Amino acid sequence: MNKKAVLVDTVPAAVGPYSHANIVGDLVFVSGQLPILDGVMQDNIPDGTRACLTNVKNILEEVGSSLEKCVKITVFLRDMADFAAMNKVYAEFFTENEPARSAFAVLDLPKDARVEIEAIAHL
Repeated sequence: MNKKAVLVDTVPAAVGPYSHANIVGDLVFVSGQLPILDGVMQDNIPDGTRACLTNVKNILEEVGSSLEKCVKITVFLRDMADFAAMNKVYAEFFTENEPARSAFAVLDLPKDARVEIEAIAHL
């Protein structure tokens, strides 16, 4: 299968040598999105989660997919104590037929972010 790299103007630029997403067959693999919205790092978990998921949403819509077509989400948290606050906002974005999800506490995230979210969806 061929791989097509995707860069999107409506989300923050990648902070390294990677694309916003890759399309392989009918699957879209969205790179981890940091909680940056309108150029500003969102420092609290509710706003940060909302920013991450908005960026994921914008990338998916740019390639003809959507949050409703997500099959797997991975959430990285700097502190597992933030899980409940993240989960509350996450539930606003996924209200039915929710994708599979994993959530991990990690030692650190790029740009000192408190949350990062990646996704896999179908077209």
